[in-house]
Amino acid sequence: MVCKRCIVAGRVQGVFYRATCAQRAAELGVQGYARNLPDGRVEVLACGNEAAVSVFVEWLWTGSSASKVASVEVADAPQHMQRPPTGFRTA
Repeated sequence: MVCKRCIVAGRVQGVFYRATCAQRAAELGVQGYARNLPDGRVEVLACGNEAAVSVFVEWLWTGSSASKVASVEVADAPQHMQRPPTGFRTA
């Protein structure tokens, strides 16, 4: 299992970005969350098998039809974040 912490910037709040992330994560079997940050970005934790997480992280550039992603910063998730909730949640 791998876990990636991604910070997504652009027009990603108020455009169903998190809900679309949850749908795509469920399709790929990725666990974690997507949550809004106070500065307008979205934080995404993606955990699962390496291939699924890789596809999901690449998909973050697409997002919802109303979103416009400007950047996706990807890093290995810190150890304390590597116990994701069951499934994928939004906050």
